[in-house]
Amino acid sequence: MNRRNFIQSGALLGGGLLISFKIPVANKLAALNEAAEGVAFTPNAFLNIGTDNSITVVLSHVEMGQGIWTTLPMLLAEELDVDLEQITVKHSGADKAYNHNVYGVQITGGSSTTWSEFDRYRNAGATARILLTQAAARRSGVALQNCKTEKGTVIAGGKKYTYGELAADAALLPVPSKVPLRTPADWKYIGKSTKRLDAAVKTNGEAIFGMDIHFPGLLTAVVAHAPVFGGKVKSFDAGKARAVKGVRQVVEIPTGVAVIADHYYAAQQGKKALQIIWEDGVGAQLSTVKQTAAYKKLAATNGLTAQQKGDVAIALAKSAKVIKAEYVFPYLAHAPMEPLNCTVKIDKDSCEIWTGTQLPGGEQAAAAKILGLAPEKVKINIPFLGGGFGRRATPATDFVSEAVHIAKACGKPIKMVWSREDDMKSGHYRPFFVHNVTTGLDSKGMPIAWKHNIVGQSIMKAATPAFGPPQNPIDDTSVEGVKGSPYLTSVPDHFVGLHNTDEVVPVLWFRSVGHTHTAYVMETMMDELAHNAGQDPVEYRRSFFKEHPRHLAALNLVTEKGNWKKALPKGRYKGVAVTEAFGSFVATIAEVSILNGQVKVHKIDCAIDCGLAVNPEGVKAQSESGIIFGLTMALYGELTLEGGKLQQNNFYDYKIARMNETPEINVYIVESNGKMGGAGECAVPPTAPAIANAVFAATGKRIYNLPVMNHKLTEQA
Repeated sequence: MNRRNFIQSGALLGGGLLISFKIPVANKLAALNEAAEGVAFTPNAFLNIGTDNSITVVLSHVEMGQGIWTTLPMLLAEELDVDLEQITVKHSGADKAYNHNVYGVQITGGSSTTWSEFDRYRNAGATARILLTQAAARRSGVALQNCKTEKGTVIAGGKKYTYGELAADAALLPVPSKVPLRTPADWKYIGKSTKRLDAAVKTNGEAIFGMDIHFPGLLTAVVAHAPVFGGKVKSFDAGKARAVKGVRQVVEIPTGVAVIADHYYAAQQGKKALQIIWEDGVGAQLSTVKQTAAYKKLAATNGLTAQQKGDVAIALAKSAKVIKAEYVFPYLAHAPMEPLNCTVKIDKDSCEIWTGTQLPGGEQAAAAKILGLAPEKVKINIPFLGGGFGRRATPATDFVSEAVHIAKACGKPIKMVWSREDDMKSGHYRPFFVHNVTTGLDSKGMPIAWKHNIVGQSIMKAATPAFGPPQNPIDDTSVEGVKGSPYLTSVPDHFVGLHNTDEVVPVLWFRSVGHTHTAYVMETMMDELAHNAGQDPVEYRRSFFKEHPRHLAALNLVTEKGNWKKALPKGRYKGVAVTEAFGSFVATIAEVSILNGQVKVHKIDCAIDCGLAVNPEGVKAQSESGIIFGLTMALYGELTLEGGKLQQNNFYDYKIARMNETPEINVYIVESNGKMGGAGECAVPPTAPAIANAVFAATGKRIYNLPVMNHKLTEQA
C-alpha cells in the first residue's frame, strides 16, 4: 500500500486525518547514537486527528516511568500547534511498523526514545499542520500564505476552522515529501519544563497497569519454578493443591508447574501445597564463592582483545610505580515496583495479550510460535509499565511465553502473576563481573600503562532470540565505559581484554547496563591514581579532559554548583565521578559521613549534558531517579548463590534504599549544543563511584567489592 492510499483509507475508516510519519532507518544495533542517513523509509508511528477534534498520538515506545508519555507529544504539539491538553496519548500494539529506527526491532531501551524520535514526531506534527492549512485555504478561498494555525485551529482570513472540521479534507491532499520545521526561536514546548501528562491518572488511581487487567471469566495463575537455575520437573503430585478451595487446575509447563485458581490467594495456597521432585542439573554446582574464585583466576589472564595500543607489558616493566586492583560485582535484580504479570486470552484462531513489555514484537512472535498462529493473529495490548529497568525487555520472552503456555494448557483466559519472590529467585539479572586492573605510572603519577581484563556473561549472547547471534565475540555491553574511555586514549600503552563466561543464571540488560560496573572501576581507579599523585581528584581528571569538552563541562558545572573546594563540616567528606553513557555526560559529587560503621549519604550534586533537554523537568526527574537507583546498587545491591539457589527472597533481604535514606539531590543541566543523548539511565553510573570515593576520603579505605554494606567502615583520624 502506498502512502497516499494509506492516508486515504485512514480518512475513510476513521473520518479524520491519519498521518503516517517516516524517518530513515538503520536496522543495526551497532548504529546506536549514529546518524541514520540515506537508508530506505519505513512507516513507524501515527497521528490521528478525528472529525470530532480528537487528537491522538500513538507512541512507538512504551511509558514505564521515564516520561515519554509527555516528551513525545511535546515534539508533535510543537509543530502541530496545539495545546498538550488537547492530545490523547496511546501505546501502540506490536507491529513492525513501530520498529526502533536504529535497533531494528520494536523495543524501548538504551535511553534512546527522545533522541531517536526527535525528528520523526516533529515531522508528523508539521506534516499534519501543512495539510490542515492547505485544506483551510481551499475551503475558504484565502491564499495559503494568509492562513495561520493557532491552538488546534486554522485562521483563514476572517474564518476560523478547527482541525477536526478540516481533517477529512486534509486526508485527501498529497502529502508533502518535506516540510519546514519551526526554528528553536519559535519553540513553545521544546526546551521548556513541562509537567507530566500521565501524572493525574497515576495519582488518582485511574491509570491501568498490567496488574489491573480484569474481565469476566478471567482466572489467576501462579507458577512453581525450579529452586536451582537450570532445574526441571522430575515428577509432581498435585492432589493437595487441587484440594485447595478456589483452585481450578494444575498444569505442567516447560518452566515448571502452574496452579490456576479463582484468585491470587487461592493460587498461591495451591502452589504451596504442590509436592514436586526437581531434577537440579549442573546448576546445583554454582555458588558465589566458587564463581568469584574462578572469575578472579580468569581475570588474571588476558582475554579477547577489546582495545589495544602499544605494548603494555614493556610499559609496565618501565613504570616508576605499578598499582593493581581487583573488583568484584554481584548479580543484581531489577526489582521493578510492579511484579511481572501477563494476561492471555486464546480464541479459536487468535490470541489477545495484555502485558507491560518493552519488547512487544518479541512477545508477539513468541506467543505466535507457541500457539501455531501467524504473528498478526496475536494482539498485544500494552498498559502502563510499573517500572522496567530492562527486565521487561527480555529477548527470551520468559514471563509472557510462560503465560501463553498456561493459557494453552488450561484452555481458559488467565492472568499469570509472579510474586516478588518469583522475580527475585527465578528472573533475569545484571551479570556477575570481575575486573583485574594493573596501571603503570610515571614519576609524576600519570598512567603510562594500563592493563584491564574483564570477566562476565555476555548479555548480547543472551539477547540472541531478539537480535540474532552476536557477530563480534566482544560484547560491547560488557566493556562499554572502559573501551573508548578518555582516560585510556591518553595512555600510550594499554590493553583491554574480555572473557565471556557461560552460566545457567539468565542475564539481561540492567539500568545503564555495562556502565553499572565499568564506571565504578574507572572512576574509583582514577581517584586512586589522583591520591597516589598527591593531586586533587577534580584537577587530576581535568588533565584527561582537554580534548573531551563535554566531560569537562559537566565536571566544571558540578564542582561549581556543588562547591567542591568549600570546606565541609567535621565528619563530612566528598567524592567525585564523571561518566559518559548513552550519549550523555554526567558528573556527580557525593557528600557522606560514617555512622556506626556504615556510610550515610547526605547529598548528591549532579550535572548532566544530554545535548538539548526537550523537557528539562523530565531530565531532572530521571537524573534523580537514576541517582536513587545507583544509591541502592552501591549500598545494598547483591544476590548470592549457594548450591545453585539464590539466597535472597524479597525486599527484607534484598534491600532497597528507603525514603529516609534518600539524600538531598540537586541536578543541573549543562547548556549544550552537543548531540542529543539519553536521560533515563545516565545518572546511574557515576553515583556508586562518587560515594565510594567519598568513603575513601572519610576512611582511607578503597572498596573494590560492592555493595558497601558488606564493609565495616571507620572514620580515619
